[in-house]
Amino acid sequence: MHERWVAVIGGGLAGCECAHALAQAGEKVRLYEMKPKRFSEAHENPGLAELVCSNSLRSEEPATGVGLLKQEMRALGSLVMDVAEAARVAAGKALAVDRAVFSARMTEIIENHPNIELVREEIERLDDGRLAGAAAVVVAAGPLASKPLADDLLALVGGQKLYFYDAIAPIVSFDSIDMDKAFWGSRYRLEDSDYLNCPLTEDEYKALVAAMVAGEKVKPHEFEQHIHFEGCLPVEEMAERGEMTLAFGPLKPVGLTDPRTGEQPFAVVQLRAENREKTAFNLVGFQTKLTYPEQKRVFRMIPGLEQAEFLRLGSIHRNTYVDAPEVLDGLELKARRGVWLAGQITGVEGYVESAACGLWLGLKLAAKLNGTELPAPPPETALGGLLAHLAAPPAKRFQPSNVHFGLMPALNKKAPKKMRKELYAKRGQEAFADWRLRTA
Repeated sequence: MHERWVAVIGGGLAGCECAHALAQAGEKVRLYEMKPKRFSEAHENPGLAELVCSNSLRSEEPATGVGLLKQEMRALGSLVMDVAEAARVAAGKALAVDRAVFSARMTEIIENHPNIELVREEIERLDDGRLAGAAAVVVAAGPLASKPLADDLLALVGGQKLYFYDAIAPIVSFDSIDMDKAFWGSRYRLEDSDYLNCPLTEDEYKALVAAMVAGEKVKPHEFEQHIHFEGCLPVEEMAERGEMTLAFGPLKPVGLTDPRTGEQPFAVVQLRAENREKTAFNLVGFQTKLTYPEQKRVFRMIPGLEQAEFLRLGSIHRNTYVDAPEVLDGLELKARRGVWLAGQITGVEGYVESAACGLWLGLKLAAKLNGTELPAPPPETALGGLLAHLAAPPAKRFQPSNVHFGLMPALNKKAPKKMRKELYAKRGQEAFADWRLRTA
């Protein structure tokens, strides 16, 4: 191999983006992926960039933090955005993909890139001899890094391990859904048919909520605490916060009309297509820690899912991340210079955010290895705001975050509430364009 090369540990979204960005810049990369020799508790596909929690990369609307971030990633040559477009499935205003197509295409591109050597081996320690000689080492092992590597990283950074639980939503077969009860339609866009909707009466809704609250849950290990990420709470934990919490959250009926009654239902469970053929659907917002038997019993209380065939039941796993403001300096470990972190292990949360972090680090390292410094995008941009979150000490304990306008500086101008998101987006687009001109 070329005398200068970079080691990237982990073949998920962040690792693939980072490796690809470096390779496209002419750098040689060894990408280490432990699958298929070893799988985490949540992974089952030997392919790269396996999407575990959902097949949605969320909103495409530019007046959202994640929509703005996608625009910026596309402008920076994101591999994940390119592959997602090729694997896209209908999902209204969201970008959703066929998981199998997405992973297969990502694997094909990485395996065939002339500057990337894919090594199917596990790296358990940062002093592993196979990393010797690397110009830089990137740990992009994701929130499910293997225990040996996570323990080695913990020993290096010191302090208490931070973690939260991320729950996975169930998937059901389309053929098992009662279409006499379910109907097609997207909130606010009645002409769309990207989602299946299961309407509930008030009595049906309250019975479902009570069953979720009373249902048996998977118990954590004695040494683990339940610390959930607020943006991905288990559905039953949301139900425990109040009987009407779900009716104003993922089960809100706003914008939907039941064609059988001509009226808005009391509540609605939405299902989103998992693949292009629309043979499989996941229960939107139904990430869960209910036991497998309880999931079947409780979720079959949903009208239209009485005979549901579960292609995948929900599950729960621990996501590990570091206290980024304390242990990182521009994504480089303060305790081990030359070792960089990317993706969810840094404290960004979400598919798109993880990929963006990996893409940014790849671009940053490519510039650094060639003797230049690539300044971070300004905090008014989506990527800049996300990176700033990893650098600024929080008022309280550091927690993972999705990208949102709250990570960016305030507008400092009065504007109608309904216009504020558009103003944030416009300001971010202008700041990003200016940054691109200055760094070209």
